Amino acid sequence: MSEELDWWTSPTESESGRLIMVTGRKDVEKFRSSGKYKIRVEITWKYEGNAAGMPDEPTATVMEAVQDALENAFKKDPVAVMTGVYTGDDERNWVFYTLSVHIFGKKINEALAPFDLLPISIYTENDPDWCEYDEMRTASEIN
Repeated sequence: MSEELDWWTSPTESESGRLIMVTGRKDVEKFRSSGKYKIRVEITWKYEGNAAGMPDEPTATVMEAVQDALENAFKKDPVAVMTGVYTGDDERNWVFYTLSVHIFGKKINEALAPFDLLPISIYTENDPDWCEYDEMRTASEIN
């Protein structure tokens, strides 16, 4: 029996005024309070968006399959937790907090192995206080 995650979605705007749909995870306190998940990882997929900056249907379908693969990989082995998904302004960003960049890299390579080469980039940063997560909630007016 699979456990449903608790998420919220809220529209916001990019710096250029374009729509961005922000989806954030609510049930993160056990990860955050553990003090172990100190590294923020952002996976970015830039795409050729429509006039509103959103992906076309074929791209969105592959993105959802990628997201499912990532969620399943970390559900089995919780070395990272997905905390947010930003879609709009011609890119999608998945945000994670992880215990280890090395193990995270190994897990995403395994999760994404079935896909053709994807146009993604990965950025990591120490964020032990989860500042990005707090900013996401504040920007989306979710408390």
